[in-house]
Amino acid sequence: MRNWRASLISAAILATLGGASHAQEALRICVNENAPPYSARHKTGGGNFDLAVAGALAQKLGRPLELQWFETKLDDDSSATLDANALLSDGRCQLLAGYPLTEDGLGKPGAATARLPDFDGFKPADRRRRIALGTLQPSKPYHFAALTVILGGGATDKTIKALGDLDGVKIGVEGGTLSDTILMTYGDGRLIDQITHLVPGRAELWPGLERGDFDAALVPLHRFDAYRAEHPDTKLRLSGFLYPVGFNIGFVGLARDASLLAQVDAALAQMLASGEIAKLAPPAGMTYLPPRAPDVRKPMLLSDLKSP
Repeated sequence: MRNWRASLISAAILATLGGASHAQEALRICVNENAPPYSARHKTGGGNFDLAVAGALAQKLGRPLELQWFETKLDDDSSATLDANALLSDGRCQLLAGYPLTEDGLGKPGAATARLPDFDGFKPADRRRRIALGTLQPSKPYHFAALTVILGGGATDKTIKALGDLDGVKIGVEGGTLSDTILMTYGDGRLIDQITHLVPGRAELWPGLERGDFDAALVPLHRFDAYRAEHPDTKLRLSGFLYPVGFNIGFVGLARDASLLAQVDAALAQMLASGEIAKLAPPAGMTYLPPRAPDVRKPMLLSDLKSP
């Protein structure tokens, strides 16, 4: 999992922290290695917004930054919440970046222990260990994650102000996702006959939209940012419509590190107020949306998805 480009990225970030005293304890932050444009270790058209925020935060706190790269797996046995808790509880990092701030992903976990996800420096013995889990506590959010409609084929000139404007448009969606649930339940099933379901993880969505197999897709905004970075000549376009239900993204740590999280909150509040965080998004190729109240959203219900 070690990569010379990642080493250069880390070195560049550390170089920006020249004002930090190296006598200070390093701020250790876990970062997902494959979540562009939030973070991408191999730099394949992705971005590093979370890394930029982490570097700016460390500088604000006057501490050098250490990164712990980790990777998540898309399978039925994986849990992003347990992965984050295990990394933090094992002392791999003090904060984990890019964490969705939802009530059901915070607090004391339902399980007492969990296995570690793969991380940079992972050894065979780590695969056999189970980590006693702590209580997850969020920072203030630093951006908002939204769903948007992407248009292609014969719909690129269509105006979308609500999901109802997709009447008569062929729609592609990955099965079992939040986007799928929203589209299938919208208007008591009014769009069902227009929907083509795709298997998640097979990279079928964007090629199908480019070919005109369907003409619209409801996707997380950051996924289109990442696709557009890899395919700058794409004819696909943002509709401008943002689905009203989403969630904030922030750092997460353990309740035992409450004093650190208080410092992080104060620093993030200053960075948000000054516009510093928003300015970090364009170089990472990310469309920035500021956090929305409340900071932490309640568990999502079907009634929440009844949007215009």
